[in-house]
Amino acid sequence: MDVDTGLNEQAIVNQKEDILIVDDTPENLRLLSSFLVKEGYNVRKALTGQMALTAMDTVLPDLILLDIMMPAMDGYQVCEKLKSNPKTTEIPVIFLSALNDAFDKVKAFAVGGADYITKPFQFEEVLARVRIQLSLKTAKLQNKKLNAELEARVKERTYQLQVVIEELKREIQERKLLQTKLLNMALHDSLTGLPNRAFFMERLVELLKVAQENTDYQFAVLFLDCDRFKVINDSLGHLVGDELLIALTHRLKSILSLDNTIARFGGDEFAILLPEIDNINTAIQVADRILKALSFPFQLQRNEVFINASIGVALGNYSYEQAEHILRDADTAMYRAKILGKGQYHVFDPAMHAAAMQALQIENDLRKAIQQEEFLVHYQPIISLITGKITGFEALVRWQHPTKGIIPPGLFIPLAEETGLINSIGKLVLSKACHQIQQWYQDKLTNESICMSVNISARQFAQLDIVEQIDQIVTETQINPENLKLEITESAFINNAQSAKAILQELRQRKIQLSIDDFGTGYSSLSYLHNFPVDTLKVDRSFVSKLDGTSESLGLIPAIKKIAETMKMTVVAEGIETEKQLAQLRELNCEFGQGYFFAKPLPEKDATELLVASPRW
Repeated sequence: MDVDTGLNEQAIVNQKEDILIVDDTPENLRLLSSFLVKEGYNVRKALTGQMALTAMDTVLPDLILLDIMMPAMDGYQVCEKLKSNPKTTEIPVIFLSALNDAFDKVKAFAVGGADYITKPFQFEEVLARVRIQLSLKTAKLQNKKLNAELEARVKERTYQLQVVIEELKREIQERKLLQTKLLNMALHDSLTGLPNRAFFMERLVELLKVAQENTDYQFAVLFLDCDRFKVINDSLGHLVGDELLIALTHRLKSILSLDNTIARFGGDEFAILLPEIDNINTAIQVADRILKALSFPFQLQRNEVFINASIGVALGNYSYEQAEHILRDADTAMYRAKILGKGQYHVFDPAMHAAAMQALQIENDLRKAIQQEEFLVHYQPIISLITGKITGFEALVRWQHPTKGIIPPGLFIPLAEETGLINSIGKLVLSKACHQIQQWYQDKLTNESICMSVNISARQFAQLDIVEQIDQIVTETQINPENLKLEITESAFINNAQSAKAILQELRQRKIQLSIDDFGTGYSSLSYLHNFPVDTLKVDRSFVSKLDGTSESLGLIPAIKKIAETMKMTVVAEGIETEKQLAQLRELNCEFGQGYFFAKPLPEKDATELLVASPRW
């Protein structure tokens, strides 16, 4: 009876393997099914966990590819049902999931999964893991067969027993080889064949131990990030991107020593470990060689591609307590290289980590500040240089930190821009400024028509609902739209000219005034002035500060004034601090000005008192 069972199992082994794919995404089912059928497998498909369980009532598959995230019954629940059923408990299950958290993988193996593949998957990886699991299953069946033969013949022939033992040894060796292969797959990148982060960190820990035992020992970590890889991926496609990564790997290998460790961390990020160097100059020379090598184009199958990289360099020695900190510092230096202009390297120094920690603290404080409404708005008067009277105010944000006092915008606005918090801050400032000018009008503090200027950041301007946000604030405050002027920098126009033009036209239809801030310091292209409905050009303080009463100091101001006249726009000069500067601007017939010569940005109470006093300069 036992021998017959073995023969039946052998027959099953020789059959074409049957694979059941369970995924609620039809496209995934189609792609995987087509691929595996081409590889010679029988493939069945199920869109839900219940369909999969029903399908197994008819024919038991040899292997199941099971998606985790499915409606009604997820992959974990399906696997638990399979493992609790004696008929299906031995069927290997490979989980497919976009989830890449260690907890999700642990849970997958805890419910009985045999393997785990993270989406988006590589077909080569899927095929390798499928073959491994089917091979393991075949091995199990062969083991059963061999055990059955042993039990039947052990008493008859000692020689046959020895044959079976040798066969078992061979299978054990094969399993060891398979384990070695799996370990290699776990520590290497499937696309480039390079070591991955896990391998790199193991090597980094080893070198740090050497440095801690020998204080003279030094090594270096280079963290490399491609600067234009996303553009290439988006424009030419992921296949070309993969081809470029492979070509980049070959080029990096060609300029590095055999004792250097290069690893791919994912995407377009690479790390390089230089063991036993004399000083930081050795690492700098390697970074220079890499940048020089990347200055030449990559000849791919159908494209010639140019790419550069930013490199962070960190010197490793006994002073580090954890290997992760060395990698962190190299990463920090890489981001500094990007900020400084990309296509270059930067060496880490401890002040950069302190700055990063300070930035993180400021970011945390910023988030709390938005929730707790710690932002104030100060108002700087804008003066008519023709009449000398106040003609408007610019709303400027200040941060009233609970422990550090007033924090100037230069310390938090760039971080707010980077993190996207500027959207909430900008909306808050716009609302407060509109409330303020409406309050002044309601209190009848001025008979003149005054305007409130509010800065709109490039990131804020890029929001899809920016016009709706402005409409909502205008409606809530009941401000006359003609009394509102939005100041926008040139970069907001250039980044997406078509949508910017549409937004500006909508604002113009609402009779909201528009001003270009810091004109002359950015792109300053006359072409966009023709296309965009702009009322005012604002001369940056860097031009005004150079005015000293001489014609040589005028710089670009006369040209900007001429452009404004031609385009029927007005000009506001900011940063006026001296009588000479004011006199020269009046000689140029500049219509408006603001600066410390008239008043600093003032709190609401002081700005109100200044408006009531109605001074004249």
